[in-house]
Amino acid sequence: MGERVRAPERWPLWLAFGLLALATVVGVVAAGELGYSRERVTWTLGLTAVTAGWLVLWGFAVPVTPRRGVTAFVGRTGLAGVLTWLNPFYALFAFVGYIDAFDVFRRRWATYAGVAVTAMIMAGSQSGGLPPRSGGQWAVFGALFVVNAGLASAFTRMHERMTVTSERRADTITELEQLNARLRDALAENDSLHRTVAAQARAAGVQEERQRLAREIHDTLAQSLAGIAAQLAAAGEGQDERGRQVRVDRAAALARDALAEARRSVQGLGPGPLSTASLADALREVVCAWGLDHPVKADLVVTGEARALHPEVEAALVRITQESLTNVAKHAAASRVGVTLTYLEDEVILDVRDDGVGFEAGRAPEAGSFGLQVMRERSRRLAGALDVESGPGAGTAVSARLPALGGGAA
Repeated sequence: MGERVRAPERWPLWLAFGLLALATVVGVVAAGELGYSRERVTWTLGLTAVTAGWLVLWGFAVPVTPRRGVTAFVGRTGLAGVLTWLNPFYALFAFVGYIDAFDVFRRRWATYAGVAVTAMIMAGSQSGGLPPRSGGQWAVFGALFVVNAGLASAFTRMHERMTVTSERRADTITELEQLNARLRDALAENDSLHRTVAAQARAAGVQEERQRLAREIHDTLAQSLAGIAAQLAAAGEGQDERGRQVRVDRAAALARDALAEARRSVQGLGPGPLSTASLADALREVVCAWGLDHPVKADLVVTGEARALHPEVEAALVRITQESLTNVAKHAAASRVGVTLTYLEDEVILDVRDDGVGFEAGRAPEAGSFGLQVMRERSRRLAGALDVESGPGAGTAVSARLPALGGGAA
């Protein structure tokens, strides 16, 4: 069953009704001037009624399909031709053939044929009525037909161009819709990828936090517990009551420091000595506290123009100093250790040197050794480097070079 014409496409039908009514009024008024008889006028009005009925039938009663649209056009154009033969002013009604021929016919030749028939009706009206009665009227009719057909053809070509443009725009819109669909798919895929990356980032963050806690435990709790064990062992080695009390008090102080550092590690804070002091003062506190617990002379030297550095750089330098001093106490059997902090224009250097027994720098680390690895990881995380120089009987030198990032660096 055919599809009915949508409301926006009915305007040619209403235009046909309007032009038929206008042609009827003008034709009746001018009939006397044209010398038409009452009988001719009656026939004209009767055919006008038939034409109106034709428009109602094919415009409203019969569902419109392409084939029925052609039938309606042919019938209406034939009636318009007869009406124009009866009264030239009905060419006003025939004009509608120019308008809907483009929409009714699907083939190009049929469109031009419909336009040509309409041009013939228009030319007959303009030349004095159909059929022409003299050679001169035929000449005028022929000229007017050429003009009407030429103008109609020009409009036909313009309409075809507009149709092609509309089709291209429709194709462009279709392509854009397809592109939008692909873009939506890409966005969905990107969202899935984002969730995957976020999950991987969370996993990496968990791993990084585990490594951070491992470093903090090694640099704080493990060292403090080792110090506590050493103080308690010394307290039980035949010392007098005062000596034992000093050792016990020192062990208690180390326990309190270990508890505070544990809390700071869990909270992700920097080393305790940096909480209220500059880097140089924090290192001085670390060196002095270490010297109280070990029979080794420890000194700190600061060179260059001291300035505030990024908190992570300062924390790394404090932790590297603590770990280096711990290694001296465990392995070096040294009598003296020196810590040097050097501020340069674009980097800061930390050197920890002892006069102990040393070791072969190229040998593999002992099982369970974690200190050098932690120090190297801290340096690499900040785009720095850590070098170790040592030899049997020649002492050991640990040198950490870090970029001198300012306190406000991101």
